[in-house]
Amino acid sequence: MTAITVELNNKIKKAPVRGMMENVMEQFNSAADHIDLHPNIRKILSITNNEIIVHFPVKMDNGEVEIFTGYRVQHNNALGPYKGGLRYHPTVDIDAARALAMWMTWKTSLAGLPYGGGKGGIQLDPSNYSQGELERITRRFTYALADNIGPEHDIPAPDVNTNSQTMAWIADTYMSTRPPAERTANQHVVTGKPEGSGGLEGRDRATGYGVFLNIKFWAERTNEALYDKKFSVQGFGNVGYWAAYFLEKEGAKLVAAQDAFGSIENQTGISVENLLNYNKANNGSIVDFPEASEIAKESFFETDCDICIPAALGNQITKDNAPKIKAKLIAEGANGPTNGDGEKILLERGITVIPDILCNSGGVVASYFEWLQNRNGELWQLDEVMAKLDKKMKESFDKVFEYSEREGMDMRTAAYCIAIRRIEKAYVQRGIFP
Repeated sequence: MTAITVELNNKIKKAPVRGMMENVMEQFNSAADHIDLHPNIRKILSITNNEIIVHFPVKMDNGEVEIFTGYRVQHNNALGPYKGGLRYHPTVDIDAARALAMWMTWKTSLAGLPYGGGKGGIQLDPSNYSQGELERITRRFTYALADNIGPEHDIPAPDVNTNSQTMAWIADTYMSTRPPAERTANQHVVTGKPEGSGGLEGRDRATGYGVFLNIKFWAERTNEALYDKKFSVQGFGNVGYWAAYFLEKEGAKLVAAQDAFGSIENQTGISVENLLNYNKANNGSIVDFPEASEIAKESFFETDCDICIPAALGNQITKDNAPKIKAKLIAEGANGPTNGDGEKILLERGITVIPDILCNSGGVVASYFEWLQNRNGELWQLDEVMAKLDKKMKESFDKVFEYSEREGMDMRTAAYCIAIRRIEKAYVQRGIFP
């Protein structure tokens, strides 16, 4: 049996981190400087609490054993249990998990939720494995994490290449390891479950709907009409689809889309529903969609549009393509899609960026609703969920927009200032043990 290794960050000397971690630290330090964050609290928030790395064996369909590496980074829990997604992707590593966990801390704080931030996943390409293999990988990963997750300690959720089925496997495996009397009481160990297994009605659309709401709130605040606005979506998965779906309902036009396989454009408009149906029938790809023309991958961000929604992976908008962007609004559906150099250029050009920790927070807000629903033994209807989501997202947007206007700063820095202030207040009130 391969040994399981658990590494805690306070026992490891780490090498300098580049990429997403560099971006999140630059964003954090900018906001911390602005609010004159106490040096001791800055030290605490600059590092992660725990970093768990597990190596575990799984038997493949052909009988061979493959070794996988999984990660779970727990950044901070001053406000409550760690909360954040698990992704299955070749880019998953400890550095990415650190950055994403830190972003989750700011996101949950900004939303006013009783959560901290965590993130993780497995370094793999799920398309290379059968459904049965993915189930065994997921269950073995859950078993390897053991007591490092829990409904009052660390609550995973879906992320890139994971879904409600993945969460159902995790919940079942986790509950199976508990004493019989405690099993049903641990259903909320994960959120994003199928509706028949304790999931929340409307959770599937919550992140994309939240992106749409932020765009709508921005339009209202700037006296813009969404009708006939052109928008592009990078990543036509769950987030990108639902954001596009609700924007189209408002009369806006999808004119370009990009996924891992290619990019398409049609300036007269692309039917969101037709594209979804084609995507499903074409093995999850939008390539060769008959109602649009193919464009070069590197030309996607140059598309003539009013609103651009990067809803794929991190570090997509950089100093190389930011000067060519024609959209006046960037609504970040993904985590960290705009790096520091790219954002500086966007802001200098007068382009507004609705930051990820605000724009895509609909998912974690809905996760909170699901967690409450399971914890209290309740069942919420779709209209109730959507009304609660509207209210919560409006509160967050208004706080960030007004802080940004009042302080004369970009929306990302404003969002960070609000989020960090709330955590700072918790530390000031509680003190530092011992």
